Formats: sequence, C-alpha cells, structure tokens
Amino acid sequence: MDGLLEAYGWHGKRFDGPDEAHPLVFADRRGRFSVNPALVPMGLVDRHGPRLRDDRVAAAARRTLRAATTWRPRARLRMVEHRGVVTGTMSYDALPINDHFRLVDPDTLLGVMDLRAMSRPFCFVLRREAA
Repeated sequence: MDGLLEAYGWHGKRFDGPDEAHPLVFADRRGRFSVNPALVPMGLVDRHGPRLRDDRVAAAARRTLRAATTWRPRARLRMVEHRGVVTGTMSYDALPINDHFRLVDPDTLLGVMDLRAMSRPFCFVLRREAA
C-alpha cells in the first residue's frame, strides 16, 4: 500500500460527523471527490500493490476513478480500543477495514489502516485543511 494511494491522487479523508465519514477522497484537475470503497478491489491491491504503482497503470486508473464517485458517507466514526489504546476509529460500511487515529497535534492525525487478512497495517498521516 505504501505510496499507492498517492499515485492515484488520494487527497485524504473527510469527517462530516460521527455517522458521515468519507474514507477515500481523491483529487484531480476538476476538484475533490469521494470514492466508494466497496468498489475498490482490495484483494487485487494487496496482491499486486507494486505493479499498481507503475506510472502508466496509475495514470490509466486515475482516469476511471470518477466512475466510482459517491456522495453518500461510506464509513462511521467510533471510539474503539486498538492495541490497548482507545482511539478514534473510522469503520468502513462495506469492507472489513478500520482506520485508527491518534492525535499528533491539533491539526495532524496519525492513521493506521487495519484490513482483515492484510499482513501489516498501513500507516498514514492526515493534516487538517482550512474550511
């Protein structure tokens, strides 16, 4: 997963409320848009991550991402114990994925994506944007 989301134009996540979270926000020259995670073939991503980072593959996939756009929230936020610490957690609606967040500073979160059957968790950083 390392570097894969960024190659596809991943912009971050959007938190509108406890039951209104958007786990996959991408950006292109037309602006930002949310992608329905249920339409992302996670098994393929896990098995072929290095090949999917190829510039030609990523460029072709970026052109198709808008076909998976959603306006509805596809996750919810809850407090969940993760590795002995209660964390803010984004639970995806249609996939066995939990993103656990720890506060670094008022504008920065450290995230750990926990996907069932994934050998290692995927770590990422989120930075707050001005509204």
